[in-house]
Amino acid sequence: MKTYRIATIPGDGIGKEVVPAGQQVLEALAAPSDTFRFEFENFDWGGDYYRQYGVMMPADGLDALRNKDAILFGSAGDPHIPDHITLWGLRLKICQGFDQYANVRPTRILPGIDAPLKRCKPADLDWVIVRENSEGEYAGIGGRAHQGHPIEVATDVSMMTRAGVERVLRFAFRLAQSRPRKLLTVITKSNAQRHAMVMWDEIAVQVSREFPDVKWDKELVDAATARMVNRPASLDTIVATNLHADILSDLAAALAGSLGIAPTANLDPERRYPSMFEPIHGSAFDIMGKGLANPVGTFWSVVMMLEHLGEADVAKRLMDAIEHVTANPSLHTGDLGGTATTAQVTDAVCKHIAAHTRPALAA
Repeated sequence: MKTYRIATIPGDGIGKEVVPAGQQVLEALAAPSDTFRFEFENFDWGGDYYRQYGVMMPADGLDALRNKDAILFGSAGDPHIPDHITLWGLRLKICQGFDQYANVRPTRILPGIDAPLKRCKPADLDWVIVRENSEGEYAGIGGRAHQGHPIEVATDVSMMTRAGVERVLRFAFRLAQSRPRKLLTVITKSNAQRHAMVMWDEIAVQVSREFPDVKWDKELVDAATARMVNRPASLDTIVATNLHADILSDLAAALAGSLGIAPTANLDPERRYPSMFEPIHGSAFDIMGKGLANPVGTFWSVVMMLEHLGEADVAKRLMDAIEHVTANPSLHTGDLGGTATTAQVTDAVCKHIAAHTRPALAA
């Protein structure tokens, strides 16, 4: 029997509710199986850990994760701790420490969800956004001087390397090649940012020659926002810089109905290190502890984890359960206009998994 070693890091806020829900769903998938199981190890890193020890995670934290097959992450963010500390001290420390350079965010309108684009059919909004996840605007290069004085200065330098741009573009072209439409849109801001983004555009042309069967186009990020709203069917696979894709993927999730349903994979495509999977919704302290968090984003992230682990059939079984539950308005949480609780949605997904697994095994 295959054992998958999974690190769970709930982090802050509603992460402490949705990550246990994700673990519950994984256990439901493994319960009837005689071919795989999950072994979980929980890490209590985050804001509470910071208040106790002065850091978001221990200095040797990466070593504790290194032998895991995957990481299930909740959220980083605490209203009592500056955002740059929570982000750089935990999530980005893991992403950069394990060179998870491809951030992948699928977006589509799930059954039963009332998305805000009323003229948009579900088939018109079926995207995957690839975000460069290791450099660019989040490289961490810069500084501050003369703090508190009139001449105070602060800089954040967007650093892009040929190696970093080539590898994420090649990943995006391969992903587009694997999808039915074989369509890729490369998004930059090379009219105003005339050095690194022009290099990005040039490298896109060079890499595209390796993928003659992929149709691709280029879009400026400001125009891309309008295109996502006005012409969603013209997009399929999207690749953009760290900052641009961060923003665009939140817009994409909102257009699909809610940030609460959106998943993320932080991938090391070369599989040198464990990859990390997380919902994009953040810590949402305003609803923390009330049982109101939407766990669908976590469940969809678990689907991506299972696909990464090579369990495609199991991933499909979970995605079928997710879509069955979202199709039922009585199981919508508050972000989707309903009154269902985290526990009710989780229980419904687990029940669907059980009901549609046992007959197949008996056969």
